Amino acid sequence: MNINKVKDRNGSKQAKNRFPLSLLCLTLGAFAIGMTEFIIMGLLPNVASDLGVSIPQAGQLITSYALGVAIGAPILTVFTHKLPQKKLLVILMCIFIAGNAVSVIAPTYTLLITARVFTAFAHGTFLGVGTIIAARLVQPDKRAGAVSVVLAGLTVANIIGVPFGTFIGQQLGWRASFGAITVLGIISLFGIIRFIPVIVQQETANLREQVRGLFNPQVLLILLTGALGCGSLFSLFTYITPMLQGIAGFAEQSVTWILVLFGVGVTLGNIVGGKLADWKLMPSLMVNFAVLAVVISLLTVTMQHPVLAVVNIFLWGIAAFGIMPGIQLRIMNLAHKAPLLATTSSHSALNLGNAAGAYLGGAAINSFGLTSIPWLSAVLAVMALAGAWFSYVSTRGRASAAAGSDAPAA
Repeated sequence: MNINKVKDRNGSKQAKNRFPLSLLCLTLGAFAIGMTEFIIMGLLPNVASDLGVSIPQAGQLITSYALGVAIGAPILTVFTHKLPQKKLLVILMCIFIAGNAVSVIAPTYTLLITARVFTAFAHGTFLGVGTIIAARLVQPDKRAGAVSVVLAGLTVANIIGVPFGTFIGQQLGWRASFGAITVLGIISLFGIIRFIPVIVQQETANLREQVRGLFNPQVLLILLTGALGCGSLFSLFTYITPMLQGIAGFAEQSVTWILVLFGVGVTLGNIVGGKLADWKLMPSLMVNFAVLAVVISLLTVTMQHPVLAVVNIFLWGIAAFGIMPGIQLRIMNLAHKAPLLATTSSHSALNLGNAAGAYLGGAAINSFGLTSIPWLSAVLAVMALAGAWFSYVSTRGRASAAAGSDAPAA
């Protein structure tokens, strides 16, 4: 097991005594990143109106961000893996702050998309490095808890950050939402500089072995499955605000609270999905995809009835994010010899799914209208189910092989 040296800048306190506050700085960074990724969804009509573009064009702001994550994460991981991890975190947060600051003042649609892509470059690598640091800040028996606390920032961003940011954008203009995110990034940056200790690694990663493990066909298959799952989510979630307003007839203010309820469903889905993945990984994942397809299909009917639509969206949040823990665990099980690059690349694959889903959703609206979106999302969920099933049947006969095992990662 690697032994990491933690340098305390002041020399007066042990790193473990700083654990709660230093971990909070990482969680805040993840929270801000989650807000940046999802905030546009609640403000699509506002942004489209202000910049003089259509709703599908505004939806490409989600696509561009997802592509930025997909491209930037592995590239930055390869070229910065030898940098001290604290210094890398500082650089990444500076990129994040600069991108959001430009978004606040961007006068044109083109500049806003450029700023979104620039901001996205920090996303995957920050989360990857942040979780690694979180695990090293605590004793071995607390590592999983530390990592989950950092990643919880993304979930909390859906429950609190996105609805709150949407409310700010509706009251003060969408640019104010990006201003609030910029402030959060600055606070996280100062926290990282002040409270995160310098961690010295005694071993460097073998990139050749990691690349070889990443291109294992089984790893690529589950990455594709995860991308299809995210494509299903974002083909619908990207345009949920105009659907709720244009089809279900909800007022702009009501959408904020529906997004809060969706966020609660997301949190429950993460918890339930994690427990099911620990119990029976691939069977539970396949059942989850099947349930997801059914729940989404029901939106074609329930969207005409406001109360049923709200209940359906809550259930959709549970089903959509219930797949995430299983996908991540499957990737780790299959790519255990290449954890760093595989973990980073999983963010790339999932965000490629995000980008494709948002793009396909916009194309479906242009061709068939808003009512076609649930059908598109359901089809993508069925395709993900097929990928999960093929992954399962192609490895279940190799129970003795660690890469193909469905047992939870140690």
